[in-house]
Amino acid sequence: MTEASEKNSKNTSDLPPVRVLLVDNDKDHVRAMHESVERIGLDCTSASSGPDGAKLLEQNTYDVVVTDLMMNDVDGMDILKKAKDLQPECEVILVTGHATVPRAVEAMRERAFNFLEKPITPKRLQAVVSKAADSIRLKQQNSMLHSRLDERFGFENLIYASESMEGVVNRLRRIAPTDAGVLITGETGAGKDVVAQAIHQNSPRKKKPFVAINTAAVAEHLVESELFGHVKGAFTDAISDRIGKFEYANGGTLFLDEIGDMPMPTQIKLLRVLENREITRVGDNKPISVNVRVLAATNKDLEKEIEEGRFRSDLFFRLNMFSVHIDPLANRRDDVLPLADFFRKQANKTHNRKVKGFTPEVRKWMLDFNWKGNVRQLRNVVESMVVMDLDDMLDLDDLSPDLQDGKAKTKSAATSSAGTGETAATFLIGKTMKEIEKWATEQTLKMANHNRKETAAILGISERNLYRLIDKYELKKE
Repeated sequence: MTEASEKNSKNTSDLPPVRVLLVDNDKDHVRAMHESVERIGLDCTSASSGPDGAKLLEQNTYDVVVTDLMMNDVDGMDILKKAKDLQPECEVILVTGHATVPRAVEAMRERAFNFLEKPITPKRLQAVVSKAADSIRLKQQNSMLHSRLDERFGFENLIYASESMEGVVNRLRRIAPTDAGVLITGETGAGKDVVAQAIHQNSPRKKKPFVAINTAAVAEHLVESELFGHVKGAFTDAISDRIGKFEYANGGTLFLDEIGDMPMPTQIKLLRVLENREITRVGDNKPISVNVRVLAATNKDLEKEIEEGRFRSDLFFRLNMFSVHIDPLANRRDDVLPLADFFRKQANKTHNRKVKGFTPEVRKWMLDFNWKGNVRQLRNVVESMVVMDLDDMLDLDDLSPDLQDGKAKTKSAATSSAGTGETAATFLIGKTMKEIEKWATEQTLKMANHNRKETAAILGISERNLYRLIDKYELKKE
């Protein structure tokens, strides 16, 4: 097997096959090319004239087109133009004799991928077609990556059920298409990084880099080098030139996580970069233009940090063109169960498990639990449960021992729905039986994520009676 064959025989099961069209009015030559290209595992179709090739282009989709330049009626240039008009992403290779090399060079200006001069050896043909196929696969992989990013970070696919997050997403829909900076605030683990990626993925910059840096995780003396880059000899360990995050993100989005921990000298330089759209590498004097959208996030109260002299007010106002606040998970309990189910599915894929869901008892525990670590903690707990599970259904016995002892529990979900500082028992005192029945049915439906079978089991009633209560109190999920 040739090197090109080995390269193209790698596992590409996630990508559609690369389809090749060969066009030449010399039947023997097109047959020989067909046999050579098939040997490297590509799907080939042949046409023995220019008109036949043009007709096939109109009827089918091809990724790579190999065409003779000199043909009657419809020549190689016509095939090139037709292919690019109908299928702009395809790669076209011209086959030419020595006398027509200048025309082949002209074809390169018309976006041809390459040209081959006759006589063509099978090895040379395979190498050039393989290179074109690799170019197609790279485009396919990039398209698939963007599709997966859309699926993961598109606003329609953010996992939430609470009014709080609905308000956040509605705000993001208006902000994302702009080029404005955004300051995202919220507790550690609340999902600020996911929101930042969703903004990028729903912006005109989505096909450019998304680069994230946690300034709190970088040593203070290296923050500027990480952001702006450095030149060789700028400091003791600078053994070569290095580009920073701003240059790497050029054309795309830079996410500055934990911006509240940025050293004051770096804040001054960052403000200058945001105003002038230029960076200067550490140890250099030459400014470099950059076109970057900056998103920032912090778990600190920056206005308080400004009062105490730890954060610059001018930088705050520059970053805070738009602000988005993510409430802690404990304040948006409607999101707990949808998120938990999403993390269960993710963990199933990661660890090759087949966990089907959560028991009513563990769902109730999740709603009762005080998620101090927010969404990040919920994800870790669910993943741990999936790994430890033995019966394909997550229950309290799948929790780690430190969570089973009950020390980390908080008030029930009923507490938050009853009112601040008011327990469910206190809330229900003085209510009529009808009001209590409605409240119990509504809260249990929420706890079971509107799974009516589970809700009926928890309440100890039949599904038929549950349907009656839902209709009676108009509790249908909107």
